[in-house]
Amino acid sequence: MPDLVVGEDGLARCGWCVSSDLYMAYHDDEWGRPQRDDRTLFEKMSLEAFQSGLAWITILRKRENFRKAFADFDAATVAGFGEKDIDRLLADTGIVRNRQKIEATIHNARVLADLPLPLSDLLWSFAPEPRPARLDSFAEFPATTAESKAMARDLKKRGFRFVGPTTAYALMQAMGMVDDHLEGCHVRVM
Repeated sequence: MPDLVVGEDGLARCGWCVSSDLYMAYHDDEWGRPQRDDRTLFEKMSLEAFQSGLAWITILRKRENFRKAFADFDAATVAGFGEKDIDRLLADTGIVRNRQKIEATIHNARVLADLPLPLSDLLWSFAPEPRPARLDSFAEFPATTAESKAMARDLKKRGFRFVGPTTAYALMQAMGMVDDHLEGCHVRVM
């Protein structure tokens, strides 16, 4: 897969997104765009955890089902989920049916309820300095950074689950904390 691909529409894009229209729409309209809404950030955090060990396209294809299953990621509602909800979620073929990830999402919603500051403020406190220029190749992108390691450490200390340094960096990319679109990509986010 080439790092940068020019599509039929004449626009250059990061090569990872050109295999499906769903990927392309996510890349063009959402990925890497700064996001500060707590509900959206809880969704992104949860979906990044569900993605662990899977291809992101799997999560994108199931995202609407996830939203229905997890009350549109309203943290207060999800925090109230109990054993019947866990059983319901484990039977839902529209989502990734992993007990640990389901329980972690519910647990993380409960942690959010006790968080002394907005989730947005907490996550954005780990924002690195912007790169002086976009990178030219996917090979240059890290899987983790000092900031993603610090974010993961802090989130775990606060009680969050499924928030390792790699997942934290993927969250930083998804929420637009870092601009990991390649040099030459038509998407401008910052």
